[in-house]
Amino acid sequence: MTRFDTLIQNGTIIDGTRTSRFSGDIGVKNGIITAIARDGLDAADATEVIDASGLIVAPGFVDLHTHYDAQIQWDPYCTLSGWHGVTSLVLGNCGFGFAPVAPEMRDRAMLSMSRVEAIPYDSMKAGMLWDWVTFPEWLDTLQRIPKGVNVISYVPLGPLMIWVMGLEAAKTREPTSDELAAMCGLIEQGMDAGACGWSVQHLGDGYQSVQRDYDGTPMVTDCMSKDTCIAFAEVLRKRGDGHIQITQAQDNIHEDLAFVEDLARASGAPVLFNVISANNYHPKQSRRLLDWVEKAQAKGLLIYLQAVNVGNDNTMTFADFNLLDGQEDWRDVTLGTVAERKAKMQDPKRRAALRHDYDHGRMPIVTGPIRKFVVKEVVKPANRQWEGMTLEQLGEAQGRHPIDALLDLIIDEDLETVIYTPVFNDDPELNREIFASEYTVPGVSDGGAHTKFVTIGRYSTEFISDFVREKNILDLEEAHYRLSCLPAKMSGFTDRGTLAEGRPADIVIYDYDRLQSTPSEVAHDFPAGEWRRVQKAIGYRYIMVNGEVTFKDGECTGATPGKLLRHGSADAPVLQQSA
Repeated sequence: MTRFDTLIQNGTIIDGTRTSRFSGDIGVKNGIITAIARDGLDAADATEVIDASGLIVAPGFVDLHTHYDAQIQWDPYCTLSGWHGVTSLVLGNCGFGFAPVAPEMRDRAMLSMSRVEAIPYDSMKAGMLWDWVTFPEWLDTLQRIPKGVNVISYVPLGPLMIWVMGLEAAKTREPTSDELAAMCGLIEQGMDAGACGWSVQHLGDGYQSVQRDYDGTPMVTDCMSKDTCIAFAEVLRKRGDGHIQITQAQDNIHEDLAFVEDLARASGAPVLFNVISANNYHPKQSRRLLDWVEKAQAKGLLIYLQAVNVGNDNTMTFADFNLLDGQEDWRDVTLGTVAERKAKMQDPKRRAALRHDYDHGRMPIVTGPIRKFVVKEVVKPANRQWEGMTLEQLGEAQGRHPIDALLDLIIDEDLETVIYTPVFNDDPELNREIFASEYTVPGVSDGGAHTKFVTIGRYSTEFISDFVREKNILDLEEAHYRLSCLPAKMSGFTDRGTLAEGRPADIVIYDYDRLQSTPSEVAHDFPAGEWRRVQKAIGYRYIMVNGEVTFKDGECTGATPGKLLRHGSADAPVLQQSA
């Protein structure tokens, strides 16, 4: 019997703790790192040997912010994340998820997610198992299905509120004392079953409310009072475990930040705040958040900033969910069937309102200025002349207002014209400032969501190739700490995020000089024939999860060694069995 199942030899090891890199070998047995040696290990002691000469050997990445709750049921590797070195990830972000959900509410839950997170409805309808009702039962499903990554989950507050109060009531009134107690009990139940905390989107009903329900109204958590949210935070204080993920923005930044501090005080737990980015048009935003988080930490409040570290460029059509829901006038014309949307876009009063928004520089929060939108791809050959033009240029070329030119073009093409929104959050100096803070973590991949518009799940690869290799914003040791160790510590993973003897063998082995994302492309690989935009990776020689190789030179091996990490560990006990 050999000492090791796998021996990784001659690699440059970066262990995720900020310790300086060193040359050495790593031995793996039964999915666990059993030896790390600077002076080498004997290849004769191993069943399989991986020669890592000239390669970086580092801990697998931890993706804190994903929406793979549906996709993991048909894609065990949670791609894009799985392609880009992510070996552990967190589900149930932003208060969105599919448990608890009564059988009669399943279709409505999928419709909500088809807009708020832009997951194709037909794919969910065809690909989801729906063999659970309660949150503990959902975790049981996660444990049972094949996985190519490790997963942990929040208790998402949205389904919980609908379960207790009903959809309409949750959007229109405060809970009764009995309802509040029942919801707090469900958080307890979810935490006992293995959740890492709870999550919420709390955007109100204003300009900041960019992620809406199927009918254009706010999500239930957007309508939740601060007092109710504080009561949920107190559940974590009573337990002494878990953390909070919150997307908070209600049009008054001072009140928003004060409320996040209140949550941290009430819970006594870490709070992960979304989102900070290097916004080229509003540099004061990130600087204000950095100053705030430093002061909050000095008060003893465990608040961390989740950072979008890749350029946020979007590709969209108006036939699907679009990214303009924060603006009432655009939201109005993008609700309904294609025929209904086209009719609204032809309405003179609605056009006048959209022209007014354009002329006064109203800027969508997640896309940058509308005037910079680009006609990327047309359907009809007769419209080919407009490809590559910004809306400004389109209007000038036609001698018309850019809004009229755009609307007539997309109406002519049944809303299938492809629009590109250029990068607006990639300022390198702002990024340098953001990651100079001890309290920022890269990511916000939104993996599994907005599948036809964004490919942010590539963030881990580009954090290394762009921020380290090309721009020298961080060194490689710091980058791996931010990609693995820090997110693991913040989110409750108890044994992931570093390379150490006795820890699970979640390992990436890559060629530093070759590491990069591939260009964006369309993949028709979702259930029901749906398509998505993807970007894969070059340079990862091996990706290992619990000691098994899931990807070799970009090719999937078919292995599914991923585990459900209840309470942050695959070996943690379930405190309360599902009914």
